[in-house]
Amino acid sequence: MTMTRSVPPISGIVKLTHLGIIRAVGEDAVKFLQGQLTQDVAQLELTQARLAAFCNAKGRMQASFVLFKRSPEDVLLVCSRDLLAATLKRLSMFVMRAKAKLSDATDDFLLYGLTGTAIDKVASSAQPAWTKVDIDDANLIFLYPGAGQARAMWCAPADSRVPEGEFIDLEMWNWLEVQSGIAMISQPVFEAFVPQMLNYESVGGVNFKKGCYPGQEVVARSQFRGTLKRRAYIVHGSDHGAEPVHIGQEVFHASDTEQPCGLVAACAANPTGGFDAIVSMQTSAASGGALALGGPHGTALRVLPLPYPLLDDI
Repeated sequence: MTMTRSVPPISGIVKLTHLGIIRAVGEDAVKFLQGQLTQDVAQLELTQARLAAFCNAKGRMQASFVLFKRSPEDVLLVCSRDLLAATLKRLSMFVMRAKAKLSDATDDFLLYGLTGTAIDKVASSAQPAWTKVDIDDANLIFLYPGAGQARAMWCAPADSRVPEGEFIDLEMWNWLEVQSGIAMISQPVFEAFVPQMLNYESVGGVNFKKGCYPGQEVVARSQFRGTLKRRAYIVHGSDHGAEPVHIGQEVFHASDTEQPCGLVAACAANPTGGFDAIVSMQTSAASGGALALGGPHGTALRVLPLPYPLLDDI
């Protein structure tokens, strides 16, 4: 039994201040992004959203996005705000003669997280993850649930009305995000992972049938040659460590106190006590034995079940 089952239903809204928005506009916007991201942007319908990654030549993720189209020539990429400026600069270097304009559109939109009954107030019914519903000029993106609770992202022009609902803490939203098993790339883990190390192939973040993009050969080889030795896992720890948990922190296994076996990709306080985190670590370390945060004598960690199945090596 996981500790999350004792948490009562969470309903409310929260402003997602830790995220920002890159906007790609123009007749070549989709074609340009198609050649840069792990996602098949060309085949993405206006009723869909997707997870996507922007990798370097070695397949290491420089950023990740929740991606969707407001129109056939208007694409929004929601990413960690601490990486937005650098990511925008890197992407812009490759635009060249393409008829596409990239910009920081964070201030042009309101971005809120909704959970529980707050979703019911704006949507007629629940939808599967990565469904996009347009409500007037707003876009509602259904996300993977966290702790068994529905979640959605609401994006609308800056002069729009805020959705109805009681406000919840951003830390609570971050905990639901951890419980979803999906970690977004932020500055402390810049270029630390190939997409499969965060299970992106298992949650629709990698399309193996699309054309070339930076790092594609490495990402494909990891999948098709059965060389995946690191995956993302949800773990729980108590509050008794000397150092608070943070993104980028190392995790150690009792079998090797010298070399870390994993890295924290996301973390948040658990409402019932202690903390939960998404750790990308060696599959052998996750299968058994003592895990500790920050060092061999750090906070003990317990692996929790993932809320989705992992896609097997192909």
